[in-house]
Amino acid sequence: MRKFNINVNGKAYAVEVEEILDGSQVVSASTAVVAPAPKAAVSAPVAAGKGDPVNAPMPGLVKKLAFANGATVKKGDTVIILEAMKMDTPVSAPKDGVITYATSEGTNVDTGAVLCTIA
Repeated sequence: MRKFNINVNGKAYAVEVEEILDGSQVVSASTAVVAPAPKAAVSAPVAAGKGDPVNAPMPGLVKKLAFANGATVKKGDTVIILEAMKMDTPVSAPKDGVITYATSEGTNVDTGAVLCTIA
């Protein structure tokens, strides 16, 4: 038996599936009660710092944060790499200042989401 978590119309289910490799049919099968799977933990949003926000130009995956929090950046520096449709898109700093990230690597973001602030 293999166990899977499956989402159907926004509802999570934990299911067990038996794989039959030899092509034979299962003669007796028991009916299992499907219990809802535990909900995934949702991490709290990271608070953005003071300053001008830098927003996501498109939905995508935050692939790389180019600087550490609190680093000084210059206008035009690439501060984040977003991946969308297997393409990397650099997001540049709109001004000089100190960067505070409001997201982390591996996070999926929507268009307009605040990625960081620059003060």
